[in-house]
Amino acid sequence: MQEFVDFSKQLARASGDIIMRYFRSDFTVETKSDESPVTIADKQAEEIMREMIMKEYPAHGIIGEEFGNHNEDAAYQWVLDPIDGTKSFVSGTFLFGTLIGLMKDGNPIVGAIHHPLTSHLLIGAGDEARLNDEIVRVRPTRELRDAVMLYTDFIHVGQFQNGIAFQQLLGRTRYNRTWGDCHGYFLLATGYADIMLDPVMHLWDIVALIPVVQGAGGVITSWNGGPPLSGNGIIATNGPLHSQVLRVLIA
Repeated sequence: MQEFVDFSKQLARASGDIIMRYFRSDFTVETKSDESPVTIADKQAEEIMREMIMKEYPAHGIIGEEFGNHNEDAAYQWVLDPIDGTKSFVSGTFLFGTLIGLMKDGNPIVGAIHHPLTSHLLIGAGDEARLNDEIVRVRPTRELRDAVMLYTDFIHVGQFQNGIAFQQLLGRTRYNRTWGDCHGYFLLATGYADIMLDPVMHLWDIVALIPVVQGAGGVITSWNGGPPLSGNGIIATNGPLHSQVLRVLIA
């Protein structure tokens, strides 16, 4: 496992160097078929990671947001989202990052969230998560009225999940903010938030998050409480709050 953790660090550094060349620079923002933005930074960051993986682990597969699948039948699959939060990136804010995940036989075993602008690299593997090599844990909040809840996009909740139930949950938490995308899960795993929600996600959005959240002691499931890869939405919490959140959202 340590071998893959170390390699994830190399991928994060290489992709981060490329992304920072373009941050707050003059680049073209393209629109993909799903109306989401993409930039040259997204593409070049994924390209360098794919090149590194194919050189170091030629028998492994790759699932990337921008360039699709490679070696789909391989037991090991690297799952890449070069810029998770491209809307934040193109808006000049720091709430974006790179997601690097590794699955073995369909099970996520290593996950990394890299914030290149702040040089924060959070990696989960096994029963621990480390931020720049220091162990981090979720915090022990036990009541919704004391919880900080984060989410990415309010409009998407109403489009893909029960928007009324979500609004009820908002009213029961202490604070709620749209510090979303991978940054929300980063805050959860490092003990600065208690709940993070996304009503709709793709595989490359989810895989890296699972080892990070679980390694930090949190719980991550699909929106209906199933395995995190079994649905199109995600609920992540510190653990003690998870059943309370589910009761509100799927009542």
